[in-house]
Amino acid sequence: MSKLKKKDYAEELEKLQIELNRMARWLQHTGKRLAVVVEGRDTAGKGGVIHAIADCLSPRQCRVVALSKPSDRELGQWYFQRYVEHLPAAGEIVLFDRSWYNRAGVEKVMGFCTPAQSTAFLKQAPIFEKMLVDDGILLFKYWLAVDQAEQEQRFAERLEDPLKRWKLSPIDVKAREKYAEYGRARDEMFAATHTRHAPWTVVDFNSQKRGRLNMIRDLLDRLPDTAVDESKIEFPPLKGKPGVERYRGTVKPIKGKFS
Repeated sequence: MSKLKKKDYAEELEKLQIELNRMARWLQHTGKRLAVVVEGRDTAGKGGVIHAIADCLSPRQCRVVALSKPSDRELGQWYFQRYVEHLPAAGEIVLFDRSWYNRAGVEKVMGFCTPAQSTAFLKQAPIFEKMLVDDGILLFKYWLAVDQAEQEQRFAERLEDPLKRWKLSPIDVKAREKYAEYGRARDEMFAATHTRHAPWTVVDFNSQKRGRLNMIRDLLDRLPDTAVDESKIEFPPLKGKPGVERYRGTVKPIKGKFS
């Protein structure tokens, strides 16, 4: 497969982002709620595709949810409880960077939950998701697939790039040795939670740019015609001369090095 040029990628992404804005207006107009679950192995590209979607939308309408390690209080809750408060309200979009499926993946493979807890999750997840869908939430679940050789290359890039090193954690280092275990956990998860009301969609993310475009295109195609008449905004001409921002008193602007 030929490498996708940056220019071609940017042009295609811009077209999709325009459609995403139309989708956002449709959600506001109809009051529909959209929840997108983005799952996959470490380095698969979850953050990149979520950023590509959220970057062109209002942060007051589109939220990214990436929960940290649960607190002691949250450990004493029903497992799904801390995710419920982050579900979308009318007209909102929520993008889950990782989700309740942590329990079927990293928690199961790394031993952060018991076998009984993992089994209970796989039984409850389809029921939980059926409740969301029955209540009208548009729920879409994506698995970003990446081969081990490509994963290793991305791990190496993170290690060498000081701007990406924050993405590496001790868990990531240990997870490198458990590629096969993660695959088995994924297959078990698919078998239990790939349902008619909330199916999984697998997207090839060995090329992150192509993967982003394909996933966004698929998401848009799964929604009905989202065209909504857009109200026109016109700026009347300014009266007088344009104003200049001035400062009084002791408040002074900095003398920037790059001015």
